Amino acid sequence: MYLEYYGFHDHPFLMTPDARLFFASTVHSRAHAHLVYGLSQREGFVIVTGEVGAGKTTLIERLCAELDPTSFVVARIMTTQVSGEDLLRLVANEFHVPPEGNKADLLRGIMDTLRMGEQAGRRHVLIVDEAQALPVSALEELRMLSNVTENGHALLQVILLGQPQLRRTMASPDLDQLRQRVLASYHLAGLSLEETRAYVEHRMRAVGWTGNPSWGPGALELVHRHSGGIPRRINRLCARVLLGGALEHASELTAEMVDVTARELEEDLSGGDTLRERGNGLPAGLGPSGYNGSYNGTAMSSGLLNDLLQRVETLEMLTARRERVFNRLMDLFAGGGRHL
Repeated sequence: MYLEYYGFHDHPFLMTPDARLFFASTVHSRAHAHLVYGLSQREGFVIVTGEVGAGKTTLIERLCAELDPTSFVVARIMTTQVSGEDLLRLVANEFHVPPEGNKADLLRGIMDTLRMGEQAGRRHVLIVDEAQALPVSALEELRMLSNVTENGHALLQVILLGQPQLRRTMASPDLDQLRQRVLASYHLAGLSLEETRAYVEHRMRAVGWTGNPSWGPGALELVHRHSGGIPRRINRLCARVLLGGALEHASELTAEMVDVTARELEEDLSGGDTLRERGNGLPAGLGPSGYNGSYNGTAMSSGLLNDLLQRVETLEMLTARRERVFNRLMDLFAGGGRHL
């Protein structure tokens, strides 16, 4: 809905990775540099970790778009908890090697393919996503594949992408030999406040934004606070703020809109636990409706009372906003969507 209202030609905040909207933040630029450096060495492993939604997939898609397909054969697999042999079958399938047969057949087929690529002047790169789920045995199989050489050159390079747990797995004493093969490793942290602002504006400009809607004072600061600077969380929050802004015919996205929307998302994702089942953080026996007779109101500290008042105000804001959005949707449906 908000695309038509604000005149965008595409969605600026899709949840799925989109290399066209890549934003070269400090952390992503450094991670990209580590990847490029690792590939330039023509051997070993490169590891990139980050929280869910930190931008690992978008980063790797940008890298793949830069690689010359006449010089590189790139295989990408997403793993779950698979055994070492099952991982070899996934690798074989991605490199167009028949995945049938025993382990010896798999290894022979993969190595023959790697050697043929070297003879044809094409390097093989294997990208393993969600690598934190791999057991030690599967990581060891990858290490053994990376040891295959021809004329002094490694025939396979491996890029491991994973959540922070991967760093803990790599610290295992059983993976000492693999750690020695790691050429570069980088952890994607969240964007800073300044880069969160630049990221949001970059993505909106990319789809035709010329200043409408504007972001009000403190709005993007709250986007950063609620998202932790994680790109996917930023996308989710900003998309909902834009939708609410369009439904309310807002030309300015205010800090209040961001805060209320973030709380709505939190409530939606928690199934209502945040504001209802947890009793708004009050002592046992005192729910969101206030004093129930089992708690002496005169004994309530001023800090607790202020917290209660703030939470009640937030609930009222959420209710009022939802009523406005509901009424706007009813108007749109009654008019066949003509107002957008």
